[in-house]
Amino acid sequence: QVQLVESGGGLVQAGGSLRLSCAASGRTFSRYRMGWFRQAPGKERESVAAITWTAGRTEYADSVKGRFTISRDIAENMVYLQMNSLKPEDTAIYYCAAQRRNLVPYDIWGQGTQVTVSS
Repeated sequence: QVQLVESGGGLVQAGGSLRLSCAASGRTFSRYRMGWFRQAPGKERESVAAITWTAGRTEYADSVKGRFTISRDIAENMVYLQMNSLKPEDTAIYYCAAQRRNLVPYDIWGQGTQVTVSS
């Protein structure tokens, strides 16, 4: 069974930075894309950033462009989200997810890590 485990969340002041990590464990699995999502209280879950596993092609939500950077380390089986210039509106639970094939939903999810940005 494959598991995704996020880490790196915490409390930071506005303007600060955090780096989230996502580790995949369990049996080896193929994936097309890895993504970071977030859900704030009372809001729907939204996509933040994604990266194709082999080609490393990235995409970002407009709200985080220029501030967040997604990356992956294929050898270490890790995905990262570097978050700079954090704003209070970035406060949410952040989830890592795997999309095993293109054009299908993300179907492997981590348990989430809390990010809180104080003003």
